[in-house]
Amino acid sequence: MPKLSVIVPFYNVQQYAPDTLRSLRMNARSDFEFVLVDDHSQDETPAILERAAEELSEVARVRHVRHEVNGGLATARNTGLDLATGEYVTFLDGDDWLARGYLSDLVDAHERLGCDFVRVDHVQATARARTVHRVPVGLRGEVLDPRAAILPADRSTSVDYAYAWAGCYHRRLVDRGLVHFTDGLRTAEDRPWIWKLHREADSFAVLDLYGVFYRRGVATSLTQIGDVRQLDFIRAFDQVVEETAADRDADRLLPKAVRTYCAIIAHHLSEIEKFEPAVARELRARSAAAIQRMPQDALGDVLDTMDLKRSTKLRRLRRRASTAKAAA
Repeated sequence: MPKLSVIVPFYNVQQYAPDTLRSLRMNARSDFEFVLVDDHSQDETPAILERAAEELSEVARVRHVRHEVNGGLATARNTGLDLATGEYVTFLDGDDWLARGYLSDLVDAHERLGCDFVRVDHVQATARARTVHRVPVGLRGEVLDPRAAILPADRSTSVDYAYAWAGCYHRRLVDRGLVHFTDGLRTAEDRPWIWKLHREADSFAVLDLYGVFYRRGVATSLTQIGDVRQLDFIRAFDQVVEETAADRDADRLLPKAVRTYCAIIAHHLSEIEKFEPAVARELRARSAAAIQRMPQDALGDVLDTMDLKRSTKLRRLRRRASTAKAAA
Protein backbone atom coordinates (compact mmCIF):
# COMPACT_ATOMS: atom_id res chain seq x y z
CA MET A 1 0.00 0.00 0.00
CA PRO A 2 1.37 3.47 -0.87
CA LYS A 3 1.89 5.79 2.06
CA LEU A 4 0.05 8.71 0.39
CA SER A 5 -2.29 9.15 -2.57
CA VAL A 6 -2.52 12.63 -4.12
CA ILE A 7 -5.70 13.13 -6.18
CA VAL A 8 -5.40 15.83 -8.84
CA PRO A 9 -8.33 16.66 -11.16
CA PHE A 10 -7.59 18.66 -14.32
CA TYR A 11 -9.95 20.50 -16.64
CA ASN A 12 -8.78 22.86 -19.40
CA VAL A 13 -5.73 24.05 -17.47
CA GLN A 14 -3.05 23.79 -20.15
CA GLN A 15 -1.53 27.09 -18.98
CA TYR A 16 -1.09 25.93 -15.38
CA ALA A 17 -0.82 22.13 -15.49
CA PRO A 18 2.96 22.12 -16.13
CA ASP A 19 3.56 24.01 -12.84
CA THR A 20 1.24 21.64 -10.97
CA LEU A 21 2.92 18.56 -12.38
CA ARG A 22 6.42 19.96 -11.81
CA SER A 23 5.55 20.48 -8.15
CA LEU A 24 4.37 16.87 -7.88
CA ARG A 25 7.70 15.70 -9.20
CA MET A 26 9.48 17.86 -6.59
CA ASN A 27 7.45 16.03 -3.93
CA ALA A 28 7.66 12.52 -5.34
CA ARG A 29 8.63 9.47 -3.32
CA SER A 30 8.59 5.82 -4.34
CA ASP A 31 5.83 5.17 -1.78
CA PHE A 32 3.64 8.05 -3.02
CA GLU A 33 0.84 7.64 -5.55
CA PHE A 34 -0.33 10.40 -7.89
CA VAL A 35 -3.87 9.97 -9.22
CA LEU A 36 -4.33 12.25 -12.25
CA VAL A 37 -7.95 12.68 -13.38
CA ASP A 38 -8.61 14.50 -16.67
CA ASP A 39 -12.24 15.67 -16.51
CA HIS A 40 -12.68 15.61 -20.30
CA SER A 41 -10.49 18.64 -21.07
CA GLN A 42 -10.88 20.19 -24.52
CA ASP A 43 -7.53 21.99 -24.72
CA GLU A 44 -3.96 20.59 -24.61
CA THR A 45 -4.30 19.32 -21.03
CA PRO A 46 -4.73 15.62 -22.08
CA ALA A 47 -1.48 15.64 -24.04
CA ILE A 48 0.35 17.33 -21.16
CA LEU A 49 -0.95 14.70 -18.75
CA GLU A 50 0.02 11.81 -21.02
CA ARG A 51 3.63 12.98 -21.07
CA ALA A 52 3.67 13.82 -17.36
CA ALA A 53 2.23 10.46 -16.31
CA GLU A 54 5.05 8.67 -18.07
CA GLU A 55 7.71 10.93 -16.55
CA LEU A 56 6.25 10.83 -13.02
CA SER A 57 6.10 7.03 -13.10
CA GLU A 58 9.89 7.08 -12.87
CA VAL A 59 9.76 8.56 -9.35
CA ALA A 60 6.33 7.59 -7.93
CA ARG A 61 3.31 5.40 -8.60
CA VAL A 62 0.94 7.00 -11.10
CA ARG A 63 -2.68 6.35 -12.00
CA HIS A 64 -4.03 8.33 -14.92
CA VAL A 65 -7.66 8.33 -16.09
CA ARG A 66 -9.72 10.47 -18.49
CA HIS A 67 -13.48 11.03 -18.13
CA GLU A 68 -15.57 10.44 -21.24
CA VAL A 69 -17.77 13.40 -20.26
CA ASN A 70 -17.11 16.39 -18.03
CA GLY A 71 -18.53 15.72 -14.56
CA GLY A 72 -17.20 18.63 -12.52
CA LEU A 73 -14.72 18.83 -9.67
CA ALA A 74 -16.70 16.77 -7.14
CA THR A 75 -17.16 13.88 -9.56
CA ALA A 76 -13.50 14.01 -10.66
CA ARG A 77 -12.33 13.87 -7.06
CA ASN A 78 -14.61 10.89 -6.41
CA THR A 79 -13.09 9.11 -9.38
CA GLY A 80 -9.68 9.71 -7.86
CA LEU A 81 -10.81 8.47 -4.46
CA ASP A 82 -12.14 5.26 -6.00
CA LEU A 83 -8.73 4.66 -7.61
CA ALA A 84 -6.54 5.75 -4.68
CA THR A 85 -4.90 3.02 -2.61
CA GLY A 86 -2.80 5.05 -0.16
CA GLU A 87 -2.86 4.87 3.63
CA TYR A 88 -3.36 8.64 3.55
CA VAL A 89 -5.13 10.77 0.94
CA THR A 90 -4.82 14.41 -0.04
CA PHE A 91 -5.97 16.59 -2.94
CA LEU A 92 -4.54 19.20 -5.27
CA ASP A 93 -6.35 21.16 -7.98
CA GLY A 94 -4.93 21.13 -11.49
CA ASP A 95 -4.10 24.86 -11.52
CA ASP A 96 -2.42 25.00 -8.07
CA TRP A 97 1.01 23.85 -6.91
CA LEU A 98 3.04 22.62 -3.94
CA ALA A 99 6.28 23.71 -2.29
CA ARG A 100 9.18 21.28 -2.53
CA GLY A 101 9.06 18.63 0.21
CA TYR A 102 5.62 19.67 1.46
CA LEU A 103 3.95 16.26 0.98
CA SER A 104 6.55 14.41 3.05
CA ASP A 105 6.19 16.93 5.88
CA LEU A 106 2.40 16.63 5.66
CA VAL A 107 2.17 12.86 5.87
CA ASP A 108 4.93 12.62 8.51
CA ALA A 109 3.09 15.07 10.78
CA HIS A 110 -0.23 13.29 10.23
CA GLU A 111 1.30 9.92 11.01
CA ARG A 112 2.94 11.29 14.16
CA LEU A 113 -0.35 12.69 15.50
CA GLY A 114 -2.37 9.58 14.64
CA CYS A 115 -5.68 11.47 14.14
CA ASP A 116 -8.34 11.00 11.46
CA PHE A 117 -7.45 14.11 9.48
CA VAL A 118 -5.26 17.20 9.57
CA ARG A 119 -5.76 20.70 8.20
CA VAL A 120 -3.11 23.15 7.01
CA ASP A 121 -2.80 26.83 6.13
CA HIS A 122 -2.29 27.80 2.49
CA VAL A 123 -0.79 30.54 0.35
CA GLN A 124 -3.15 32.40 -1.97
CA ALA A 125 -1.45 33.45 -5.19
CA THR A 126 -3.03 36.30 -7.14
CA ALA A 127 -0.76 37.28 -10.02
CA ARG A 128 2.54 37.94 -8.19
CA ALA A 129 0.98 38.68 -4.80
CA ARG A 130 1.19 36.05 -2.05
CA THR A 131 -1.04 35.96 1.06
CA VAL A 132 -1.09 33.32 3.81
CA HIS A 133 -4.59 32.15 4.77
CA ARG A 134 -4.82 30.34 8.09
CA VAL A 135 -7.17 27.69 9.40
CA PRO A 136 -9.46 29.45 11.94
CA VAL A 137 -8.34 27.20 14.80
CA GLY A 138 -5.94 28.52 17.44
CA LEU A 139 -4.40 25.30 18.75
CA ARG A 140 -1.72 23.83 16.50
CA GLY A 141 -0.22 20.36 16.59
CA GLU A 142 -2.77 19.00 19.10
CA VAL A 143 -5.45 16.37 18.51
CA LEU A 144 -8.91 17.95 18.76
CA ASP A 145 -12.59 17.02 18.55
CA PRO A 146 -13.90 17.87 15.04
CA ARG A 147 -17.50 18.27 16.23
CA ALA A 148 -16.49 20.84 18.86
CA ALA A 149 -14.68 22.87 16.18
CA ILE A 150 -17.92 23.59 14.26
CA LEU A 151 -18.98 26.28 16.75
CA PRO A 152 -19.42 29.10 17.72
CA ALA A 153 -22.12 30.03 15.24
CA ASP A 154 -21.25 33.71 15.00
CA ARG A 155 -17.54 33.33 14.24
CA SER A 156 -15.48 31.81 11.45
CA THR A 157 -14.62 28.22 12.37
CA SER A 158 -13.04 25.17 10.82
CA VAL A 159 -16.14 24.29 8.75
CA ASP A 160 -15.81 27.67 7.03
CA TYR A 161 -12.31 26.75 5.89
CA ALA A 162 -13.66 24.30 3.34
CA TYR A 163 -10.66 23.66 1.08
CA ALA A 164 -10.28 19.91 0.57
CA TRP A 165 -6.69 20.29 -0.64
CA ALA A 166 -5.69 22.02 2.64
CA GLY A 167 -5.34 18.81 4.57
CA CYS A 168 -4.72 15.08 4.67
CA TYR A 169 -7.15 12.23 5.41
CA HIS A 170 -6.56 8.75 6.78
CA ARG A 171 -7.69 5.72 4.80
CA ARG A 172 -10.20 4.80 7.53
CA LEU A 173 -12.20 7.93 6.64
CA VAL A 174 -12.23 6.96 2.97
CA ASP A 175 -13.45 3.48 3.89
CA ARG A 176 -16.25 5.03 6.00
CA GLY A 177 -17.37 7.18 3.05
CA LEU A 178 -16.49 10.45 4.79
CA VAL A 179 -14.07 11.78 2.18
CA HIS A 180 -16.24 11.40 -0.93
CA PHE A 181 -18.09 14.40 -2.34
CA THR A 182 -21.70 14.91 -3.40
CA ASP A 183 -21.59 13.76 -7.01
CA GLY A 184 -22.28 16.37 -9.67
CA LEU A 185 -21.86 19.53 -7.58
CA ARG A 186 -20.21 22.16 -9.76
CA THR A 187 -19.44 24.64 -7.00
CA ALA A 188 -19.43 24.70 -3.17
CA GLU A 189 -18.63 20.99 -3.36
CA ASP A 190 -16.37 21.34 -0.30
CA ARG A 191 -19.19 22.63 1.95
CA PRO A 192 -21.29 19.47 2.58
CA TRP A 193 -18.00 17.58 2.61
CA ILE A 194 -16.34 19.59 5.40
CA TRP A 195 -19.51 19.58 7.51
CA LYS A 196 -19.84 15.80 7.19
CA LEU A 197 -16.17 15.39 8.09
CA HIS A 198 -16.50 17.50 11.24
CA ARG A 199 -19.75 15.88 12.32
CA GLU A 200 -18.67 12.27 11.84
CA ALA A 201 -14.89 11.95 12.15
CA ASP A 202 -13.43 11.27 15.60
CA SER A 203 -10.31 13.42 15.68
CA PHE A 204 -8.37 16.08 13.79
CA ALA A 205 -5.48 18.49 14.19
CA VAL A 206 -4.23 21.70 12.60
CA LEU A 207 -0.58 21.82 11.55
CA ASP A 208 1.82 24.73 11.54
CA LEU A 209 2.68 23.86 7.97
CA TYR A 210 1.98 25.50 4.66
CA GLY A 211 3.07 24.44 1.23
CA VAL A 212 -0.10 24.58 -0.90
CA PHE A 213 -0.26 27.50 -3.33
CA TYR A 214 -3.83 28.29 -4.36
CA ARG A 215 -4.07 30.21 -7.59
CA ARG A 216 -6.79 32.92 -7.62
CA GLY A 217 -8.16 34.79 -10.62
CA VAL A 218 -7.99 31.88 -13.08
CA ALA A 219 -10.24 32.83 -16.02
CA THR A 220 -11.74 29.32 -16.34
CA SER A 221 -12.54 29.00 -12.62
CA LEU A 222 -16.23 28.97 -11.71
CA THR A 223 -15.53 31.74 -9.19
CA GLN A 224 -14.85 33.95 -12.22
CA ILE A 225 -17.80 32.82 -14.34
CA GLY A 226 -21.35 34.02 -13.68
CA ASP A 227 -23.25 31.14 -15.21
CA VAL A 228 -25.87 28.81 -13.78
CA ARG A 229 -23.31 26.36 -12.39
CA GLN A 230 -22.55 28.91 -9.65
CA LEU A 231 -26.04 28.30 -8.27
CA ASP A 232 -25.05 24.82 -7.14
CA PHE A 233 -24.18 26.48 -3.83
CA ILE A 234 -27.92 26.26 -3.07
CA ARG A 235 -27.98 22.51 -3.56
CA ALA A 236 -24.81 22.23 -1.47
CA PHE A 237 -26.15 24.24 1.47
CA ASP A 238 -29.56 22.59 1.31
CA GLN A 239 -27.65 19.38 1.96
CA VAL A 240 -25.69 20.94 4.84
CA VAL A 241 -28.89 22.15 6.52
CA GLU A 242 -30.80 18.90 5.92
CA GLU A 243 -28.03 16.68 7.28
CA THR A 244 -27.33 18.96 10.24
CA ALA A 245 -31.04 19.07 11.11
CA ALA A 246 -30.93 15.26 11.42
CA ASP A 247 -27.83 15.34 13.65
CA ARG A 248 -28.03 14.42 17.33
CA ASP A 249 -26.80 17.94 18.18
CA ALA A 250 -29.10 19.72 15.75
CA ASP A 251 -30.25 22.25 18.31
CA ARG A 252 -26.65 23.42 18.79
CA LEU A 253 -25.30 23.05 15.25
CA LEU A 254 -28.22 24.13 13.07
CA PRO A 255 -27.89 27.88 13.83
CA LYS A 256 -24.33 27.76 12.46
CA ALA A 257 -25.46 25.99 9.27
CA VAL A 258 -28.34 28.43 8.70
CA ARG A 259 -26.17 31.46 9.44
CA THR A 260 -23.52 30.32 6.96
CA TYR A 261 -26.16 29.63 4.30
CA CYS A 262 -27.63 33.11 4.79
CA ALA A 263 -24.18 34.71 4.59
CA ILE A 264 -23.44 32.93 1.29
CA ILE A 265 -26.81 33.97 -0.19
CA ALA A 266 -26.17 37.58 0.84
CA HIS A 267 -22.69 37.43 -0.68
CA HIS A 268 -23.99 36.23 -4.05
CA LEU A 269 -26.77 38.81 -4.05
CA SER A 270 -24.20 41.54 -3.40
CA GLU A 271 -22.34 40.44 -6.55
CA ILE A 272 -25.42 39.80 -8.65
CA GLU A 273 -24.20 42.08 -11.45
CA LYS A 274 -21.55 39.49 -12.42
CA PHE A 275 -24.27 37.00 -13.40
CA GLU A 276 -25.96 36.78 -16.77
CA PRO A 277 -29.45 38.40 -16.52
CA ALA A 278 -31.34 35.10 -16.67
CA VAL A 279 -29.04 33.58 -14.05
CA ALA A 280 -29.45 36.65 -11.81
CA ARG A 281 -33.23 36.20 -11.91
CA GLU A 282 -32.83 32.53 -11.11
CA LEU A 283 -30.46 33.37 -8.26
CA ARG A 284 -33.08 35.63 -6.66
CA ALA A 285 -35.85 33.05 -7.12
CA ARG A 286 -33.83 30.09 -5.85
CA SER A 287 -32.47 32.10 -2.92
CA ALA A 288 -35.98 33.14 -1.90
CA ALA A 289 -37.14 29.52 -2.08
CA ALA A 290 -34.11 28.45 -0.03
CA ILE A 291 -34.97 30.95 2.69
CA GLN A 292 -38.50 29.52 2.83
CA ARG A 293 -37.07 25.99 3.24
CA MET A 294 -34.80 26.89 6.16
CA PRO A 295 -35.93 26.14 9.72
CA GLN A 296 -37.81 29.36 10.38
CA ASP A 297 -37.03 29.63 14.11
CA ALA A 298 -33.31 29.34 13.44
CA LEU A 299 -33.61 31.73 10.50
CA GLY A 300 -35.33 34.33 12.64
CA ASP A 301 -32.58 34.17 15.26
CA VAL A 302 -29.90 34.49 12.57
CA LEU A 303 -31.53 37.53 10.95
CA ASP A 304 -31.87 39.19 14.37
CA THR A 305 -28.14 38.87 15.05
CA MET A 306 -26.72 39.43 11.55
CA ASP A 307 -25.42 42.86 10.51
CA LEU A 308 -28.03 45.30 9.25
CA LYS A 309 -26.96 45.39 5.60
CA ARG A 310 -27.16 41.65 5.07
CA SER A 311 -30.19 41.06 7.28
CA THR A 312 -32.15 43.78 5.45
CA LYS A 313 -31.38 42.19 2.10
CA LEU A 314 -32.40 38.76 3.33
CA ARG A 315 -35.57 39.97 5.10
CA ARG A 316 -36.66 41.69 1.90
CA LEU A 317 -36.16 38.46 -0.02
CA ARG A 318 -38.04 36.54 2.67
CA ARG A 319 -41.01 38.92 2.48
CA ARG A 320 -41.16 38.70 -1.28
CA ALA A 321 -41.13 34.91 -1.14
CA SER A 322 -43.88 34.89 1.49
CA THR A 323 -45.99 37.32 -0.55
CA ALA A 324 -45.56 35.28 -3.70
CA LYS A 325 -46.43 32.07 -1.85
CA ALA A 326 -49.60 33.66 -0.40
CA ALA A 327 -50.65 34.98 -3.80
CA ALA A 328 -50.23 31.53 -5.33
